[in-house]
Order: sequence, then structure tokens, then C-alpha cells
Amino acid sequence: MAEIPEMCYDGRRMEGSALNGCMLCPRACGADRSVSPGFCGMGTQIRLARAAKHLWEEPCISGTNGSGTVFFSGCTLGCVFCQNRKISREGFGMEVSPERLSEILTQLEQSGVHNLNLVTPTHFTPQILQALSLAKPGIPVVMNCGGYERVETLRLWEGSIDIYLPDLKYFSPALSQKYSGAADYFAVASRAILEMHRQQPRLVYSGGLLSRGLIVRHLVLPGCMRDSLRLMDWLHDNLPADSFLLSLMSQYTPTPACKAFPELDRRITTYEYETVADRARTLGLQGFGQERRSAREEYTPPFDLEGVLPEKPQSQQEHQSINRDSL
Repeated sequence: MAEIPEMCYDGRRMEGSALNGCMLCPRACGADRSVSPGFCGMGTQIRLARAAKHLWEEPCISGTNGSGTVFFSGCTLGCVFCQNRKISREGFGMEVSPERLSEILTQLEQSGVHNLNLVTPTHFTPQILQALSLAKPGIPVVMNCGGYERVETLRLWEGSIDIYLPDLKYFSPALSQKYSGAADYFAVASRAILEMHRQQPRLVYSGGLLSRGLIVRHLVLPGCMRDSLRLMDWLHDNLPADSFLLSLMSQYTPTPACKAFPELDRRITTYEYETVADRARTLGLQGFGQERRSAREEYTPPFDLEGVLPEKPQSQQEHQSINRDSL
């Protein structure tokens, strides 16, 4: 396996495949991930759960051919309502090299998807950057993340990311601590979104699809309407309305872990969502909304290693088909 290029990060050097004293995410856990996992639950090897066409992103991302989503295992948050817990906290996935990831990215591009969509990639930053340098994609690259990002790490991605697609989950430190174990979430995420906007300060379209820019997602949570309203106000006060898109989501679905948080163990009401949507419209924010019927599990793809496992040679596929037919 080729070595990951040396990078200077926060006064530290990241050499080879070892992340010694990892400081990539705001947890700044300092783990030597060649010895033991960091807060994200991951070591030094890229771990993937799925790499396939996805049709359920925002219309300007999914288009008609879909977005080439690559789901990375592990996470730097730990939200109690996470729909992707199988990969974010339980670590399901398959280890791949940067070279194999570059092949996967190339295969996705050749399948005709509109973009390459990197989902929760932060804790594998140097390895993914190597894969991108090998793949040299000719379609936009999307960074799809929870918004909890260090500005210093985002600057490592500058020039490699065409579209930033972060969440902006909470305004209140009390809520973010209770539900994601990160009291500093808004302080960190607000700085991160401003940095993303610095890198991609305007919306650029090609053929009706977004080719460069920033989309900020917000999932309205049950009982947290006032917090959502404060986030709408912050977006209005800090970003020009015509320079980014808001994706206001209603698809919140309680998970088994929400049983420990009774206030989260329900879907949002029409009143909660429409109150937030009305504030966004009043403020002149542009973007996308969802109907409440969008709160369905089908929006969560199956994590089954699709697109991650190497394709079997044709002769082996035919042999296996004959064996199945003969049973």
C-alpha cells in the first residue's frame, strides 16, 4: 500500500497510515490510532459500509441519476437519535486501502452518478485525500457531515471539496450535550460553516444541478422548536441568503435509544415543523423543505457493503449461478 503523504496539521505531522496524537475532529482525543481507536471508534484504516447510488438527497444533489454516496464507518458525535448507528457507533464496515477507495470512487463516477458524496469522512481525512488524488474525479465532490468540524481540518480539504453539505443541529449547549455529548456543538459548527462558506462562497449550477456551493441541513427535533428558530435567525444574520441553501428536514424518526429520552420518543408535529419553516421563509432563506410523511426508514440505506466488496470475475459469477440453478 502506498504511503499517505505527509501533512502538517495543527503543529503535528501525520505520516504513513498512522495518526499519532489524532486531532482531526473537535474531540481532540489525541489517540494514537495505530495502537487504539480514537473517539470516533476507528483506527488508521479506512472503513466503509456502503458505496452506491442514492436518490434521496436534495434534488440539486441527487438529480435523476443519483448521488454516489460513500458511507464511512465511525463518527465524531454520537447522537442518541442517529439513524445510522450500525455504522456510526457499532463500527460495521470493511477496511479498505486508499488505493481501493480510489477505485470505488472511479467506479461510482463511471456508473453515471452526478457527484461523489463522502458521508462522515472527517476521521479519515488524510487517507481520503490520498484516494481523491489518485482518482482525480471529474464530477463534484460533496462533503456530507454533521457540522462538528475543526476549521483547521476543513482547510486540509480546501480545493478538494466542491459542495459542503453540513448539518446544523443545535443552538443550545444544553441540548447538544444531552443528545450528542457535545456542549460546544454550536460554537464549533458555526465556525465550521463560516469556513465552508469562505471556501465555497456562492452557488454554482450546471445543468440544473449544484456543482459548487454550500447546503446547510437542519433536522427539526421534537420539543426543540425554539432552538430551531434560533438557528434560522443565526443563518440569516451570518450568511447572505442568496449564497447558500437551507435544507429543512422533517424526517426525524425515533430510534430505540430514544426510549431513554421520552421527549424524543415521538415524531415532530406539523405545527413544530411549519413554525420553523415559516420563520425561514420570513427571513428570506432559500432552499428545500420536506413533507412530514418523509419520516420513513426507507431514507436510511441498507448498510450491506454494496459497492465496497470487490466485484467477482465474470467466470466466477457464472459458475456460482450454475451452482445455484442446479440446487
